[in-house]
Amino acid sequence: MNVFYNCLLSIASVLLHLIALFSPKIKLFITGRKNTFQKLEPLSKNDKTIWFHAASLGEFEQGRPVLESLRKSHPNYKIVLSFFSPSGYEVRKNYPHADVVCYLPLDTNKNMNRFIELVHPELAIIIKYEFWPNLLTALHNREIKTILISGIFRENQLFFKPYGSFMRQKLAAIDHFFVQNNKSKELLNTIQIDNVTVSGDTRFDRVHDILQQDNTLDFVAKFKQEKYCCIAGSTWPEDEELLVNYINENSTSKEKFILAPHAIKADQIEALKKSITKKTVLFSEKNLHALEDFQVLIIDTIGLLTKIYAYADVAYVGGGLATGLHNILEPAVFGIPVLFGGHKYQKFQEARDLIALNGATIVTNKNDFYNTFVAIEQNDEKRIAMGETNRKYIIDNIGATKTILNYIENII
Repeated sequence: MNVFYNCLLSIASVLLHLIALFSPKIKLFITGRKNTFQKLEPLSKNDKTIWFHAASLGEFEQGRPVLESLRKSHPNYKIVLSFFSPSGYEVRKNYPHADVVCYLPLDTNKNMNRFIELVHPELAIIIKYEFWPNLLTALHNREIKTILISGIFRENQLFFKPYGSFMRQKLAAIDHFFVQNNKSKELLNTIQIDNVTVSGDTRFDRVHDILQQDNTLDFVAKFKQEKYCCIAGSTWPEDEELLVNYINENSTSKEKFILAPHAIKADQIEALKKSITKKTVLFSEKNLHALEDFQVLIIDTIGLLTKIYAYADVAYVGGGLATGLHNILEPAVFGIPVLFGGHKYQKFQEARDLIALNGATIVTNKNDFYNTFVAIEQNDEKRIAMGETNRKYIIDNIGATKTILNYIENII
C-alpha cells in the first residue's frame, strides 16, 4: 500500500504542476513550497522546537490558543507553524508568535524526512486533522511526541472502513488524541485507539478571548450610527445572492449591511458593489466619503472581521451554501443571532448544536432569508433570546486549551 500511495503522490505532483499553469491558487500551492526548507535551515540543532501544523486558516484559529499559551509559558522554545493551504499561509505568513511560518511540503518520504530533521520538534501538534502517511511515519520512526488537538472523526472516514488498515496503522504515530466530542472518541475506540480525551474545541477559548480585546472600530461606528446592522462574514457568491436580493428589494433606510467576502479579489469586489442598488462604499474608500450616508459597506481587506462582528445586531456567516460553513462562533460570542446557508453545515458540531438550541437558523433560498431575517429583526424578545443562547453556549464550552496544556506540561 505504501508503494501504491507514493505512486499516486508522484502522479498528483505532476498534475498539480500542470494545473498551476491555469490556477493562481494552485500556483501559490506549488511555488510557496519551494522555500520551505530554506525557511527551516536557520534552525539550530540546539534549538528546542515545538511544531504546529494547520491545514488552513480555520484550523490555525483552533490551534492558536494553545500556541500562544505555549509561547508565553515556554519562551525558550522555537515555534514552527506550517500550513497545507495557501488560504492559511498567505494570511498568516507574518504571524508574530511563531519563529518560522512555512508550507508543509508534499508528503513524499524524502520531503517529510528532511522536514522533520530540520524542525526536530520535541513535540508535534496536529490541529483537527491532516493525517499524511509519510509524515506520520517520519514522526513515528523518530519517536517524536505527537498529539492531535480539536480532532473530530466521522464514520465515513477511511480509518473506519474495512479497507482502511493502511491509514489506521499510521495513527499509531499519535501519542494522544484530544477530540471535540464523544462520538469521535467512540469511533476511535472501535479501532482500538484508547489514548483519547474528549477536551472539546479550542476555538471556544479563542473566540472567548476576543471579548477581552479592544473591539472598537471607529469607522464601523461611524457607518452604523444607531441603525439595525447585519454583518455578513466570509461570504461566497451563493451567500451574496441572497443578501443582495434582500438589500435591493426589501431593505429599509433603518437597516445597514456590512459584507465581508471570503475572497478579496478586485474584480469580484467591484462586481459585488455594482450588483447592489443601494448606496454602497468600500472599506478602501472609507476616508473619501461620509460613511454615515451609505447603507452598505463592503470590507475589501482581511483581518477585521472578528472586531466588526462586535457591532452586529444579527450575523450571517458564509460558506454554508458553497464549499463549507465558516466560523459561526466568532459572531456568536457577541451574543447575537446567527444565520447561515443550509446546504453544507452538517460537518460542524457547533452549527448543529446552535440550530438545536435555537441560537442559529439556516436559510436555503431568498424566501427563507427574507422570512427569517424579518422575523428576527421585528421580534426583540426572540433576537435577545437567540443571542443569549449563543453567548451561554460558548461560555459552557470553554476549557479545552487548559486540558491540552496540562497534558503538554507533563511531556516536555
